[in-house]
Amino acid sequence: MPAFSYRGRNREGGEVTGRIEAGSLDMAASQLSADGIIPITITAAQAEKTKEAAGSKEIKLSLFQKVSLDELIMFSRQMYSLTKAGVPITRAMRGLANTVSNPLLEGILGTLADDLEKGNTLSSALSKHPKVFSELYISMIHVGENTGQLDGSFRQMAAYLELERETIKSVKQATRYPMFVLFAISVAIGIINIFVIPAFKSVFESFGGDMPWQTKVLITLSDFTVNWWWAMLGGLVIMIFAFFRWVKTEKGHMAWDRRKLKFPLVGPIFYRVVLGRFSRTFSIVLKAGVPIEQGLTIVATAVGNRYIGSKVADMRQGIERGEAFTQTAHQAKMFSPLVMQMLAVGEETGRVDEMLEEAAGFYEQEVEYDLKNLASAIEPIMIVAIGMMVLVLALGVFLPLWELSTTING
Repeated sequence: MPAFSYRGRNREGGEVTGRIEAGSLDMAASQLSADGIIPITITAAQAEKTKEAAGSKEIKLSLFQKVSLDELIMFSRQMYSLTKAGVPITRAMRGLANTVSNPLLEGILGTLADDLEKGNTLSSALSKHPKVFSELYISMIHVGENTGQLDGSFRQMAAYLELERETIKSVKQATRYPMFVLFAISVAIGIINIFVIPAFKSVFESFGGDMPWQTKVLITLSDFTVNWWWAMLGGLVIMIFAFFRWVKTEKGHMAWDRRKLKFPLVGPIFYRVVLGRFSRTFSIVLKAGVPIEQGLTIVATAVGNRYIGSKVADMRQGIERGEAFTQTAHQAKMFSPLVMQMLAVGEETGRVDEMLEEAAGFYEQEVEYDLKNLASAIEPIMIVAIGMMVLVLALGVFLPLWELSTTING
């Protein structure tokens, strides 16, 4: 986990220096402010060797295991029940570690209990496992610790993660049918080119004379596929590998996240999913009492889209310049006019968090409606594509046979 060296002043005005562990620079500043220290300078410090060793161990385990969203939801629910019942956090962690079946989660819970026994805060201990606990999760727990409402923070995160799970399931369910159809069409074209057309090729050539152009095209494509299938397969593998390498770069990831929002049919759905996630996350953060600037920093990494995240970061810069929230939201050009009116009302009445929650519900309803209609919108396109493929095959394969039959009967 990152460590920071700081210099500041305490409540009495005396100068203090020290070292603090936090997930980011903003979180370090928030922790210092909560402890009654006004930070003057905060700089990154080198982590201790023991922590680096622990981090490398965790990465090694993560190569073979991961904590699923369902397991994280269950963990949050159980921690909510245990903390609400007054069970000490350390004992709760030890107890849960003995009940989970995931070795990675079991090891993390044991490490969390060890860190708590050493005097670390829970948010500080969670930030050592960024691959499992997001910055939003850590910030919510940090706020719950400072306000004495840790059980409420776990409950909010469980509800938020459950909404995320339902959204992911809905998107997967809606895209499963078109992806299956595209895969079936691709397999069918491959079988026809490699096995069917070569079987008819000798028959076509025995006709003599000039074959229809549709047949010539099919034979040419079939010959190319049979002779160069290895090059096509190798090129496909190289393209996929290059694509994933490109997406891992900052520039590539940004460009891909932006392009996904412009895909036909599914692009608007992805866009509304991201905006719903932004509204829901920002509402939870503001309700928890996180400052708006820090909240936007958290949300920028939690929306799951770097392009939208960059717009959220621009909103934070606008607020730091003294601009109003609705003004920065309007400049970002992310929201519909209806949502902008809701945010304006929320800012005037001091209930931005409630309006954001309403906006999240609005976007989630639109996503649900679009997902239900996605299959009916894609089905005609799939039927036309399959019909064109059948037409080309019918003209290319059966037209010469029909002409031969006509010649013989004539």
